[in-house]
Amino acid sequence: MNVKRFFAPSTREALQILKAELGADAIVLSNRAVAGGVEIMALPPGAVDTLHAPQSVRSTKTSFEVPRAAPSKPEIRPFTPPRIVTAASARQNPGAMTERVAEKVAEKVAVAMRSEAGESVRALKETNIRLMNELSGIRSVIERELGGFSWHETRTHAPVRAQMLGQLLAAGFSASLARQLVEGIDKDATEEAALDTLRSALGSRLKICTGVDEIINGGGIYALVGPTGVGKTTTVAKLAARFVIRQGAGRLALITTDGYRIGAQEQLRIYGRILGVPVFAVRDAAELRQTLIDLREKRLVLIDTMGMSQRDRMVVAQADMLADAGEVRRLLLLNATCRGDTLDDVVRAFAGPEASGCIFTKVDEAASLASVIDVAMCHELDVCYITNGQRVPEDLHLPNRAWLLKRALQPPADESHWRFDGDETGAMLRAQGA
Repeated sequence: MNVKRFFAPSTREALQILKAELGADAIVLSNRAVAGGVEIMALPPGAVDTLHAPQSVRSTKTSFEVPRAAPSKPEIRPFTPPRIVTAASARQNPGAMTERVAEKVAEKVAVAMRSEAGESVRALKETNIRLMNELSGIRSVIERELGGFSWHETRTHAPVRAQMLGQLLAAGFSASLARQLVEGIDKDATEEAALDTLRSALGSRLKICTGVDEIINGGGIYALVGPTGVGKTTTVAKLAARFVIRQGAGRLALITTDGYRIGAQEQLRIYGRILGVPVFAVRDAAELRQTLIDLREKRLVLIDTMGMSQRDRMVVAQADMLADAGEVRRLLLLNATCRGDTLDDVVRAFAGPEASGCIFTKVDEAASLASVIDVAMCHELDVCYITNGQRVPEDLHLPNRAWLLKRALQPPADESHWRFDGDETGAMLRAQGA
């Protein structure tokens, strides 16, 4: 009996070789996995009859031996190749899958679904962002165009309003406040009547401290806060001198928390020696709290704080130190020469709920007081004092409403580059999204 051995990497390839050599009617004796692939033992068609004759059969092509004189006819089982289960056949015939194959197919389907869902969500988010950006751009264009239409209509039907609006913007008032103010001007008003309306509207919004409300009369604990270079130490000395002149040095004490700026503590100590007032240096909230306890008999305590940028992270630490020390009220110093948006940042950083008011500094250096007055009104801060120089105590004054409004409404000189002309006011309103 000629037993043939066929070897291939897979069952399918081995069967193809078998059929090519022995034909489709060949008899498969065995099928097993071996190292490197699959081994099939087979007989040619018609070779079964020779199994009845007792003889020794040796394969001419293999070393496989069949026992002599087989005592009985061997049981020949037809070969059934293993069935390959795919995802498609699994869906058509679930019972054909084993539990492990079913789990793998389900896992792959779930991964594919999650991947598709994730891609869909990302695509949707990107689309939404793109649409929002486009809508925002369209809205800005519409607002600018409407601002232009509004401006041209104002110039046509209420020229004095347009003139006052341009004057307010050129002086340094914010566009939002300027628009509110000119709404109260009658469209047929004269220039002088329009200015009176503006003064009245601004005067009703501006909060100032009078002599009765002056802090050196009421006493208490005040910390002067603000950015670097705004004039805190000099203003502390001016307030101290004003108090000593009226109530004497024995009821006043000065404290400094500025341990960083070179000469800051020494400068305040010099003022203290001149006035005969004690000066104390503290480093943290605990020292400040204990020092204030020791000075509880004093009528007025002024605290000179460290100057820093309004964007410095130490601003929060300084605010916490003052809050932890007890009932310390803040006086915010605002530099009158700064832009309105810069002053807005300063107020948000330094003021806080403990702010008792503000002090305008460097008013002698400012071309206009519109920006600083605008910010004080916007944040509802009482203007307690103004300073206009370095002299102690001469250059410290209580605010005068009429003088402040006059300085705020003073138009730029004719030769000034900051004066608006013609449609430049409308262009500015369009640029600001009016």
